Amino acid sequence: MKAFDIFIIYISWGSGGKKRPVLVYALNNEIVRAYPITTQYESKSDEIKAKFFKINNWEQAGLDKQSYVDTGTRFTRPLSFFENIEPIGNLTDADIDRFIEFTS
Repeated sequence: MKAFDIFIIYISWGSGGKKRPVLVYALNNEIVRAYPITTQYESKSDEIKAKFFKINNWEQAGLDKQSYVDTGTRFTRPLSFFENIEPIGNLTDADIDRFIEFTS
């Protein structure tokens, strides 16, 4: 596992949840920090859209359709949570450079 890998994990909220892709942006020997990835963009407010990073090379990243990293929502999981999960892909170098600039 490394930064900018993409995984499919179950994310819960309130009384529900679902499997969704997430982007790992930082990790150490104990904790993984990640952002959720979504395809829902057009229906969002301009304030929320401003926090969404567009993944240009979404197919190369292992995603099925145009997707966005929700940088306004981040979470952590123990590294052990990912022990038996393989990444579906990772951001391309071009998207990594853009992401770093976007989040700076």
